[in-house]
This record gives sequence, structure tokens and C-alpha cells, in this order.
Amino acid sequence: MIAKGGNTILKRASRLFRSSVLALCGLQLAWLAPAAGEASANQAPQNETKDIKAVLAERKQLFDEVSSITGIPWTYLAAIDQYERTLTIANPKTRPRRQGLIGIYYSELEWSGFANPIPGDTNPMTIALFGGKGKDGSGDGVADRNNDLDLLSAMSSFLMPYGRGEENFKLALWNYYRNPRSVERIGQFVKIYETFGRLDLHEHAFPLPLGSAYSYRSTWGASRAWGGHRIHEGSDLFAGYGVPVRSTCYGIVEIKGWNPYGGWRVGLRDLNNVYHYYAHLSGFEKTLQLGNVVKPGQILGWVGSSGYGKPGTQGKFPPHLHFGLYRDNGKLEWSFDPYPYLKKWEREERLRKEKKNG
Repeated sequence: MIAKGGNTILKRASRLFRSSVLALCGLQLAWLAPAAGEASANQAPQNETKDIKAVLAERKQLFDEVSSITGIPWTYLAAIDQYERTLTIANPKTRPRRQGLIGIYYSELEWSGFANPIPGDTNPMTIALFGGKGKDGSGDGVADRNNDLDLLSAMSSFLMPYGRGEENFKLALWNYYRNPRSVERIGQFVKIYETFGRLDLHEHAFPLPLGSAYSYRSTWGASRAWGGHRIHEGSDLFAGYGVPVRSTCYGIVEIKGWNPYGGWRVGLRDLNNVYHYYAHLSGFEKTLQLGNVVKPGQILGWVGSSGYGKPGTQGKFPPHLHFGLYRDNGKLEWSFDPYPYLKKWEREERLRKEKKNG
């Protein structure tokens, strides 16, 4: 996206000139398309081995440039894009993965218009005639739902009439998704991006300090009897009272308080729309509040044996941390085995420490 060599200034100047003209005509984002000789993320599939930091840097630059034209904060565009990406992960059959930098998804009918007699229509004029969402943001005369700029133009065109501000944004999201869960999730993502100011927020940490004494194994799916027959929706990490319990992700505190089963518990929502559940704590870190944004390794509370009763019940089982993971597909939420992820995060954090210590 960034030109190199002696033509850099001329290319940028040309783009700025075009932007001032196109801004008067709506949301055509052609000036963001690569100039001759520049690489385009849309010209070829993303290399799966490409450094993720470089991909995220390109994506962030695209959000920044579109934001400068539309006035929509980059965090809003990033949050919608990331939410759409998580829906694709959770619904791979109905929302197939696309190549490119942007993960926003439109079905063929949504893009072209439900009454459009031309399947897969890419003509902006006929798409508009039949009420399709497709836009030509790249200025090539084609509204292509596999083009990053066209996707961002379509989404920006929907958001802009609602105006700026958090409440305007929520109203726009409600009218777009018709799902309060979607509005909440995207709002959470916005807050995480606003806090850290970047997209590279997918590192994880092990929930207990690596230097502490602990043990765990896969116990997801095992039967449980207290409170009625049910399965164990997590892994138990056994450790002594008072061992710090840490955030495993960049996320936001979604739940904090007492649960008859889990005792004192905390729930975090990460940018992959995965809910991280911590139960049986002996207490919470004193500054931790609902809506707080947290980062990997940040202390949330301490290992305990709370739960299986009314608030304050302790000691009905050995001290341990119950840790669970739950996937959200926009309508439903379900648990999945956290054990492989715990092993992975434990290994990754150990390697980071070894690398840091030389």
C-alpha cells in the first residue's frame, strides 16, 4: 500500500487531489487503490505464511485512509470488520472465507439486490436500481464483493447517514443486524481498539503464573452432579489458595460477580468473540470492574474454592481455577474444550520468556 522510490511524493499528491474531488461525489474510494507498480491485496490471495503483523498493518492503514474520507472512526470500521470475521469462523458454510484484507461479508443477493434478475451483478447502477448494497469504492466501474475497497464503501455508505457518536453508531448497527448481541459485541470491540490504538491484539497468556505450582488436564465434557446432571464445560487448573488468576487475552470484562455454580467468577470477551470464563475465585483484583479492558497477563483475582451454594460459600472442593471457553455465532453460544488452547498458550508464553531472557 505504501509506494517506495522516487515516485512516492507524486503518487501521494495524485491521490490527495483525487480524494478532494471524489469526496464531493460520495463514497468512491478510488484514490486508495494502488498506483501503477504498487502491490494490491486484492490482486492475489493473501499468502497464508505472510507475517500477521504486516497484514494487520496494511489493514489498519486501509481503515485509517477510509476514515479520513468518510469521517467514520477507524475503530468502528475495525470492530465491524472483526465481528464479521468472527461470524465467518463460527459459520463457515453460510459465510465462506474470502481472500483479502477485509472480512466484511455480503451474500450475492444482498450485494446485487434481492429482485435483481442478474445473479452476481457487479454493475453499480443496476445494483442501486434493485436496492443492492454493492458499491464501487475502488473506482474501476465494478462493484465487486471480493474487493476490499468496495466492501468498505458499502459499509461506510450505510453508516454515514446516521451521523457520528456512540448512540448514532448503535442505532446504525441495530438497523443493520437487527440483533442486540451484534450491537453489544461490536461496541465491545470498539472499546478494545480505542484502548490500545492498534489491531495487533491477539496474543494470549496462560491463566496462572508459569512460576507457580499448578496442575491440569483435559476434563471438558466430564459429568457433574451438583445442581443437576450436567457436563463440565471447562478445564480445572489446581493450585493453592491465593495464586494469581490472569487474563488470557486482550478483552473486556463482560461479567463479574457471584454464580451458584462458579462462585466468584469473571467473564472476558475477546476479539475473536470468544468468552473466557474464570470460576471459583477467592476474590477479585480491587480495581477490576465491568466494562474494563484488560490485556494478557493482567491479574483478575486469585485461586479459591468458592461456589456450589449461596454467595460466600467456600471450601466444598479443593482450591482450583475452573477455566472455560465459549464460542458465539451471533445468535447462540456454546462451550468447547479449552485444554488444547491452555497447552498452546502455556507453551507460547514460556517461549516468549525464554526469548526475552536470551
